[in-house]
Amino acid sequence: ANTYHLMLRPGAERVAALGGLHTFMNWPYPILTDSGGFQVMSLSQLRKIADHGVTFRSHIDGAIVELSPERAIEIQNLLGSDIAMQLDECLRLPASRGELERAMRLSLAWAERSKRAFESAPRCGALFGIVQGGDDPQLRLESARALTAVGFHGYAIGGLAGGEPQEVMLRTIAEVAPALPAERPRYLMGVGTPDDLLAAV
Repeated sequence: ANTYHLMLRPGAERVAALGGLHTFMNWPYPILTDSGGFQVMSLSQLRKIADHGVTFRSHIDGAIVELSPERAIEIQNLLGSDIAMQLDECLRLPASRGELERAMRLSLAWAERSKRAFESAPRCGALFGIVQGGDDPQLRLESARALTAVGFHGYAIGGLAGGEPQEVMLRTIAEVAPALPAERPRYLMGVGTPDDLLAAV
């Protein structure tokens, strides 16, 4: 389920009042919620990014809404998520190294804030950090090591399967996966075609 879209409609507080996503959907099994980071990329014409978070102009009615790392965790808690994601900035490839580094460092800062918010509130089942850095191996490894130092229940590889060639995606996975803790679950975000799934596994 998606934090950004449910924040706008029907509203996270309304979903919580109705018993959370599990009741709302009549789904007794685990639910993973994204943090809205993909919309930071896909709705780039409707948002502004700052250190504190992202300000969106709603694609539904034009209302101004803010999504910070703390608010993203709050929403995922209200939804009753079993696996919550940190807020991150996802860039579409290709992108310059300067842009990739800026987004990776912002995502790391947001990861630390997401973890603090997760620990200080009623909790979802688990919180995953998201490795960013585009197709730059050095940035990806720096991101993976820093997230491991922060400590998460699991780790996601984000910013892939957005239109880059499959060989770029697979090379990036091969470079990043060994740097992630072997005892923690891993989540390759956005990947859904059979070929990509099998090749990534």
